Amino acid sequence: MRKSATMLLIAMLTIMFVMAGCSQRESSSNTTTPKASESKPTDTKTDTKETTDTTKPATNDANTGGELKKVTVYSTTNDKPVQDVYKEIAEQFMLANPNIQVDLQFPGSEYENILKVKMAANDLPDIWDTHGWAVIRYGKYLADLRDESWTGQLTDTIKNVVTDKEGKVHALVLSEAKDGLTYNADLLAKYNIEPPSTFDELMAAADKLKKESNGEITPFYFSGIDDWMIGQFFDYFATSLLISPQQNEAQNLLDNKMDWSKWDVLPQKFLEIYKKGYMNKDVLTAKYSDLSSLFAQGKIAFSLLGPSFADEVHKIKPDLKIGFMPVPSMVAGDTPNFSGGERLTMGAWKDSKNLPEAKKVIEYFAKPENMTKFANVTKLPPGLKGVTANHEFTEYYDKYASIRVFPYFDRVYLPNGMWDVMCKTGTALLANQVTPQQFSAKMKQEVERLLNK
Repeated sequence: MRKSATMLLIAMLTIMFVMAGCSQRESSSNTTTPKASESKPTDTKTDTKETTDTTKPATNDANTGGELKKVTVYSTTNDKPVQDVYKEIAEQFMLANPNIQVDLQFPGSEYENILKVKMAANDLPDIWDTHGWAVIRYGKYLADLRDESWTGQLTDTIKNVVTDKEGKVHALVLSEAKDGLTYNADLLAKYNIEPPSTFDELMAAADKLKKESNGEITPFYFSGIDDWMIGQFFDYFATSLLISPQQNEAQNLLDNKMDWSKWDVLPQKFLEIYKKGYMNKDVLTAKYSDLSSLFAQGKIAFSLLGPSFADEVHKIKPDLKIGFMPVPSMVAGDTPNFSGGERLTMGAWKDSKNLPEAKKVIEYFAKPENMTKFANVTKLPPGLKGVTANHEFTEYYDKYASIRVFPYFDRVYLPNGMWDVMCKTGTALLANQVTPQQFSAKMKQEVERLLNK
């Protein structure tokens, strides 16, 4: 009997211990989610890891009198100052709308791959950045926003970009792209160099900077880790070589009749930049996150991207003069150009369970005072009329107001999936894994494969 009583007591204690353990694990899953720390983004002062900002947990809240609705927002931006503006506006929105939680996600270099997986699973964020593909790639997944209060204010230059033939408005455009080259104006003035208007002038400027600085200045900066910087070269100058000239390949590209040997020029010129020491020697292992510091130190002259990283540079060297210029021409008799279209946008998933709340978030971001914040931090034109911007690059947009703006080359003339091909093959070119001719052959092969999918 004593033995039986002892065994019964042990069994009861064991059950109580297990129940206590289960209770503890269950309660731990309901802890409040803290606000994420300001992790490094992927464009300036950054790595390529995803960053997240969630300010409030999606649980029942007695103080708000109802269930919190969580609206997930994905953005392509990798610039910390721009991410900070997203966070600031989201926090203000949540103060005004305590029943709605805004969950910001900045996936970095994996953005497109993540979105492709989510499209395949039909499980998309409530709001996401369409990054130039609002109509072509994401159109069938996006809600029609034509009846929203802000759509009448879409600028003349962007309205047709995010509106289809039936009049469906796919996204709010926070900032329009008008991409060219950002340069260290102090360096160019020191070495008596005018902003180049042709590719040959750009190479001459690079040669002068390298030689007269005794190698202290690297004319261009690229990253094989953040290989979109390499892809940018080919996307920019493909327009200058194949689209911008009066005699061009635009229709042949659209009709899939392009003679891809004409592409050879681009990898040849890129390889020439590398071999002549006009770009950073550590290109294959360099990170975009180091650009701002090197630029501020006067070690980099040109960057093939817009000036949104300028604020990070000025944190290091506030008095540095930064300039902005269009993409130089590559064909005799042609003129410079900008690459443009969507930059930062907000489109809503048509099948979202929180679609009304998502539209409410977008409407809040569309307020003029919030659009001004984006214009000032990105240094880009806003996508809505009536928005006043006040930043140091306004003078350059005014100066180059008459310069032609072409859509991004890959978004019009290449099938979906070719951006990654350009980035990866451009990196392989520098690693001596492919020749310029093999690069062109790869472009032809992948275009045909993707068109026939």
